[in-house]
Amino acid sequence: MPNNYAGMRRRFGDDEAGLHRCAERLIALRGALSTVRRHEGSLMLATFNIRDFDSNKFGFGPRKLESMYYLAEIISAFDLVAVQEISRDLTPLVTLMGILGPDWDYIVTDATEGKGGNGERMGFLYNRSGVYFRKIAGEVVLPEGQTIVGNNPVPETKKTAKGNGQFARTPFLVAFASGWFRFNLCTVHIYYGSESGAGLRQRIEEIRRLVAFFARRQDSETRQRKKAVTDSGGKFAPGQTENYILLGDFNVVSPEHETMQALEDQGFTVPDAIKGDQINSNDPTLRPHFYDQIAVRVADPRFEVLDGGMFDVYKYVYRDEDIAAYETDLAQAQADIVKNRNKTPDTEESGTAGADPLAFYHRWRTWQMSDHYPLWVEIKTDFTDEYLEGLAES
Repeated sequence: MPNNYAGMRRRFGDDEAGLHRCAERLIALRGALSTVRRHEGSLMLATFNIRDFDSNKFGFGPRKLESMYYLAEIISAFDLVAVQEISRDLTPLVTLMGILGPDWDYIVTDATEGKGGNGERMGFLYNRSGVYFRKIAGEVVLPEGQTIVGNNPVPETKKTAKGNGQFARTPFLVAFASGWFRFNLCTVHIYYGSESGAGLRQRIEEIRRLVAFFARRQDSETRQRKKAVTDSGGKFAPGQTENYILLGDFNVVSPEHETMQALEDQGFTVPDAIKGDQINSNDPTLRPHFYDQIAVRVADPRFEVLDGGMFDVYKYVYRDEDIAAYETDLAQAQADIVKNRNKTPDTEESGTAGADPLAFYHRWRTWQMSDHYPLWVEIKTDFTDEYLEGLAES
């Protein structure tokens, strides 16, 4: 079922210009996204860090109604989307889901406590017509004795005690199935910290601990499953084991960096279809980065990634040539930032209020859409031929 666009005129009310602009931009988005719509017998899997969705704690203004429609149109091009930076208040997410329509559902974490977690949630949005939730979900906690370097607990007698040796934002794992393909999907928002020193070491360590955790789990599950099948006189097949996919904002520096080496460890790999994909824009606020990644450790020999890529949002919405349409919004955001400068938690963001108009617009629009682009892969899920061939040969 397509997105729920009924009632747009009523929702926009007297804003005729906004309604016309939104409809025009949605047409452009739909045309561009038609090239990444899923094929028969496959799963379109994506990850999308939707910046600060949607607390307005940085003072750039809440998301406009048209932004909700654009986000829904982008998400609806896929079957299953891991979303990071969902805020504590779920009202904006409920609005987004209403636009996506009744075929869509979601699963989210509780809001993360502590400064490092930034009060964020992570979640999965999925189309129930192509994706089945296998009723398993949980947050990843490292076993006793394992801690994150740079986030270690210290004796309680020290008032400076920080951290608990766990992830700054707890990774979230959910079991899904699509077609013949069963998989465990874990979304993350890895600690950023800094570009060097202890902050970078903690970032690398979080990635290392995560992939090691799931490698051990998958190997253990495989051994147990194989023993159970063979002990009962059956024939073990690799397709009977659990498959793991990690995706989200890993804050990877570059394909050659230690952060990527940590991710592609313990048998996890980034599919060739998206390897090296990055935000690469002329927009100075979206400097090239490789933060978002999808890594797989799949035992099923039938597994195949058919396609993949990164979708450049700003080619179609909130374009440079659209700046005049948002003059009122930009002026209000600048006024609010100046007014609340001392209260704004991010001094770098609060300092952009007096910037060049186009530079400020570039910054502002990342709180309407995001400072990340959606990264996606298309995975084969129809193994009917392989199954029948196996029966024919047995």
